Amino acid sequence: MPAKDAAIRKRTQIAKANRTMFLWVAAISAVVGFALVGSLFLVQKAVFNEKILSEKDKTVSILKSNNANISELEAQVRILDNNQALIDSKAKPDDQAIQVILDALPSDANSLALGASLQNKLFANIEGLSIDSLQVDPVVGVESFSTDLTLQDASTVSASGQPEVAFRFTVSGSEVALKEALSRLERSIRAIDIISLRIENQGNKRVLSVQARAFYEPTRVVELKDKTVKP
Repeated sequence: MPAKDAAIRKRTQIAKANRTMFLWVAAISAVVGFALVGSLFLVQKAVFNEKILSEKDKTVSILKSNNANISELEAQVRILDNNQALIDSKAKPDDQAIQVILDALPSDANSLALGASLQNKLFANIEGLSIDSLQVDPVVGVESFSTDLTLQDASTVSASGQPEVAFRFTVSGSEVALKEALSRLERSIRAIDIISLRIENQGNKRVLSVQARAFYEPTRVVELKDKTVKP
């Protein structure tokens, strides 16, 4: 009996030791698991903070660069205000000289205004000149809509990437009148590029057909924006 009791006690002690070992292993595993999760959270937090600091540094760098360029821009504007060529080209005496640049490159397409300017200003009061036809194409995607993306790209943006307005006209008259029309196009403060030009004789008069394009520069908006940085 003593031998059997001893065996039972040994088995009891072994089972108790196994339970104790299991509890220790479970406790240590839980501690290690919490430590790993905590370490991962801290690493993610550190990486996220670095991303925020990096974005802040970029913003500060851009603001410093903009502030540094303000003085140079102001100096350039003052120089343009004293440019005699711009002063001589002012539409109104009270306008600033830099307004000529804004008039030469408008902020929107406005094909109707371009057509009116050609008819009522550039070609007006030219003795012996007759406007046979004048067509200004609405800018596709800006003033009109089309599902043909190829047409839209070709008609609104030049090869250099500058937005443009295409137009064509036919005028007739004497040689002197046609020369004056071309001279006014050349002297126009509006940026105009003549693509094709054809002169034909029709009886005792000459006919000038021109296909050209004018350019515009969409308004640039400068504003501060909020940027959300995600972990």
